[in-house]
Amino acid sequence: MRAMVLGKPGQPLELTEMPKPEPGAGQVLIRVEACGVCRTDLHVLDGDLDAPKLPLVPGHEIVGRIEAAGPGASGFETGTRVGVPWLGHACGACPYCGMGRENLCDAPLFTGYTFDGGYAEYCLAHTDFTFPLPARSDPVALAPLLCAGLIGYRSLSLSGDPAVLGLYGFGAAAHILCQLAVWQGRRVLAVTRDGDTPAQDFARRLGADWAGGESDAPPGELDAAIIFAPVGRLVPRALKAVRKGGRVVCGGIHMSDIPGFPYADLWEEREIRSVANLTRADGAAFFPLAAQAGVHTETVPYPLERANEALEDLRHGRLQGAAVLVP
Repeated sequence: MRAMVLGKPGQPLELTEMPKPEPGAGQVLIRVEACGVCRTDLHVLDGDLDAPKLPLVPGHEIVGRIEAAGPGASGFETGTRVGVPWLGHACGACPYCGMGRENLCDAPLFTGYTFDGGYAEYCLAHTDFTFPLPARSDPVALAPLLCAGLIGYRSLSLSGDPAVLGLYGFGAAAHILCQLAVWQGRRVLAVTRDGDTPAQDFARRLGADWAGGESDAPPGELDAAIIFAPVGRLVPRALKAVRKGGRVVCGGIHMSDIPGFPYADLWEEREIRSVANLTRADGAAFFPLAAQAGVHTETVPYPLERANEALEDLRHGRLQGAAVLVP
């Protein structure tokens, strides 16, 4: 099979011929139809996240069809369309798994990081962390839901049920969450890079009530802010924008350092919290809700062999919506 492989952080991916993997116990072999390109993939490639499996096939927004099953794998018939997210397995035995917080598992496995992912024609997945997906939907449109959608939904669920929601960074995750939040009756204010008129127009087209640059003060106080851009300086700015008792949620897996800020900006019961990974319950709640809300993803498809180009377009903000690789 063809795969785009990372040999060492800091280097481009290489198109490589690899043997088709064989599913082990509790695993299925998936023929990949589409795989989204996520900012987390950039953090893996750049070495921001420690100790990836090497060599590594990245990719964790996978849509494909079941082709074969390993011993003990059940729940999916051959040909079933499924999705594979970032959290690929949890131990089920640590205190966090026991509390129903498998996203904080002490011994997790991550798709496209600690085991090979979907920048390939085939991949493996554990059946208990594999989601059924609509058979007749466009696989390219589905792919961003597997991380950008799930993490956006989890971020919203931890934001305190805001009536007025600020979204900082308007890329793959925010463009999905904006649609869901507007459908729920929330007022959305979008914050982009200064001068990024196309992104601001994009946000307004998807229902944002206001869109401006990071140097602009949002009109009125926010009940909550979700920061998707991996830019630490946005945290103090978002804190200044939220009301008393408001919450700032950091939705990324990696962020540049947060600069110091006066305690007065945090006082009056404002909060900062992070979001880590996802749970299977998030998927069970999010996918039906996204369908009910009529959420659509805006995507730019790339052939598998152009994965490096897709990653650089993401890095430099040349995309509206999400990049998706198509084997």
